[in-house]
Amino acid sequence: MARLLETDRTQARGAALLARLDHAELRLCITFNRGVHRVGLRRLFRIASRLGDGLVWYTLIAALPFLAGRAGLVTGLRMAIAGLVGLLLYRALKHRLVRERPFITHHAIVRAAAPLDRFSFPSGHTLHAVCFTVLAIQAFPVLAWVLIPLALLIALSRVVLGLHYPSDVLAGALLGEGIAQAALLLPLA
Repeated sequence: MARLLETDRTQARGAALLARLDHAELRLCITFNRGVHRVGLRRLFRIASRLGDGLVWYTLIAALPFLAGRAGLVTGLRMAIAGLVGLLLYRALKHRLVRERPFITHHAIVRAAAPLDRFSFPSGHTLHAVCFTVLAIQAFPVLAWVLIPLALLIALSRVVLGLHYPSDVLAGALLGEGIAQAALLLPLA
């Protein structure tokens, strides 16, 4: 019973902190979200967001062994393991912290794409984009010119489309970097 009460208190403190962050970030969210009123920008960020759904990363993971042999296989394995860890971590955080997406909480935010779920903290798209980019360019630096801009567009798209707060994206990026660094330590080579 004491453990249950402590969990409730922790969730209440987390919810209070996120509510303060929501309010503090609202102006920035509205500023970024104005981009959805421009057809070209809305289309660009919708495409970036869809690419971040996973298809581009799954394709890269599958292609690396064919394009780069053993080094590609090792990198693909690191990416797959890191992706699974990232998925489990961000889902656990979302369901524990239950931060509503900006367009749900604030009517001034226009939702310009369908969300994958109800909660926003942290951004799973950003977590995976950063994680996979770090792992891929660590092994194959030539990919940086494509993957870094793509990861940045994916991260930015989440705020522009009204699906995430900037702190969701920042938290996702930090988690993605941390998971990538841990995956680099795996003795797979």
